Amino acid sequence: MGLDHHDAVVLLALLGGIAALLALSPAVRVPYPILLVLGGLAAGFAPGVPDLELPPELVLVVLLPPLLYGAAFFTSLRDLRTNVRPIGLLAIGLVLATTVAVAVVSHWIVDLPWAAAFTLGAIVSPTDPIAASAIAERLGVPRRIVAVIEGESLVNDATALVAYRVAVGAVVSGSFSLWSAGLDFVLGAVGGILIGLAVAWVVRQIRRRLDDPPVEITVSLMTGYFAFLPAEVLGVSGVLAAVTAGIYLGWHTPELTTAQVRLQGNAVWEIGTFVLNAVIFVLIGLQLPGILDNLEGIAGATLVGYGAAIGATVVLVRLLWVFPATYLPRLLSRRIRERDPAPPWQAPALIGWAGMRGAVSLAAALALPFSTDDGTPFPGRDLVIFLAFCVILVTLVGQGLSLPGAIRLLGLEADDRSTREGSKARIRAAEAAIERLEALAGEDWVRDDTVERMRGMYEFRVSRFAAHFDDGDDGAIEERSAAYQRLRRELLAAERDAVVELRRAGTIGDEVMNPILRELDLEETRLDL
Repeated sequence: MGLDHHDAVVLLALLGGIAALLALSPAVRVPYPILLVLGGLAAGFAPGVPDLELPPELVLVVLLPPLLYGAAFFTSLRDLRTNVRPIGLLAIGLVLATTVAVAVVSHWIVDLPWAAAFTLGAIVSPTDPIAASAIAERLGVPRRIVAVIEGESLVNDATALVAYRVAVGAVVSGSFSLWSAGLDFVLGAVGGILIGLAVAWVVRQIRRRLDDPPVEITVSLMTGYFAFLPAEVLGVSGVLAAVTAGIYLGWHTPELTTAQVRLQGNAVWEIGTFVLNAVIFVLIGLQLPGILDNLEGIAGATLVGYGAAIGATVVLVRLLWVFPATYLPRLLSRRIRERDPAPPWQAPALIGWAGMRGAVSLAAALALPFSTDDGTPFPGRDLVIFLAFCVILVTLVGQGLSLPGAIRLLGLEADDRSTREGSKARIRAAEAAIERLEALAGEDWVRDDTVERMRGMYEFRVSRFAAHFDDGDDGAIEERSAAYQRLRRELLAAERDAVVELRRAGTIGDEVMNPILRELDLEETRLDL
């Protein structure tokens, strides 16, 4: 069955709008999640757009596992270990505090039943790292702040969604026991971690034996589901299973894959993450009109007031939490003070203001079931989804757009940790190459002139990056390197133009041109090294 003309025009408009947001994001220097939430809102209220209602379980099972796995896969395990205390206080303590505070406010002010109120609290408690970390890295915020924000967003997804699962279970079943919920929480978390580790170990053994980039990347894309689905079937946390598998395989993948797989895989994951985020924001936008229609019994001003109250609660609880969480452990423990001196107040202030909510909260809201076990409608479902969207609008758009100004106002300066560590790593890599070159110099197949040329290249690389640690460096080596890179880019551009001209003239086909262009592109990416 084909599309009618109206549906085709609507679909074309949606795709065009997403493409326009893609093009607009770098031009206005605004992270794409902020534009997506505004675009999704506009799409939902555009004339002629049909109401959309999806099966809740489809949203949770299809969209969430790859997002969680991908975020975990690209997370630095070292940063998680180094910042385990601040991340734990934010990702566990703050999530539970936010869940409780939002539940209390939404019960007493919005008049949601307690179980539904706790469900809303769990939905809006996890943060989204994309907007905050993109802005922080672009404006040169100290690396540790970025690491805490990213680590928190990964772990708090797991905490919040385990709490969400317990809360939804209480609503659906119609009964709640604190002891039973606590036990479910612990067993679900432990079981999810164990299943995630088991699945990741099996996938690691399989990928170790593969040598086919498309197959390896496909396995990588499916691993989140491999971990999530068995855990859900067994009644434990699929979220923690996917996150655990992602962290485990992110640590081991460099030893399992080739350069080609890593280059292609990173590109696929970057595009896939964007597409999943775009789909979630568009879906909530398309469902909002129907949700508001179901809430027509509540005055518009009242709905706005409810949204403002919940949004303010989320922001205020975070700001009130970060300062005691930062300084109280140091006041109580001399060992912590000596090992990790207190940061300036600007650091927790920025972390407190960087609590944007995003795709995970939206996916959890959309995944709410329509009815309970006894067939009655899920209490306050439409209102919970609306309030979750309000929180995302307040935090992602309001705080996200103001974050650059906050960073400048706080006067936080970037540290050079990543630059210095990168220079150390490149020096050691070049030294290892020289050592291997010397060991191979006597082989029959290694020419003397080639050895000298390669030795000179690696020795220059060592000198260049060693200059980053020399306070008296006059910049001559870096200037020489920049001149070489400029010349090399000019020559690579000439090569590229020549190959494209051959294709244009019909001398060669795309099957010949594309691999050569890829080789030239890879060579150009190496110039900065």
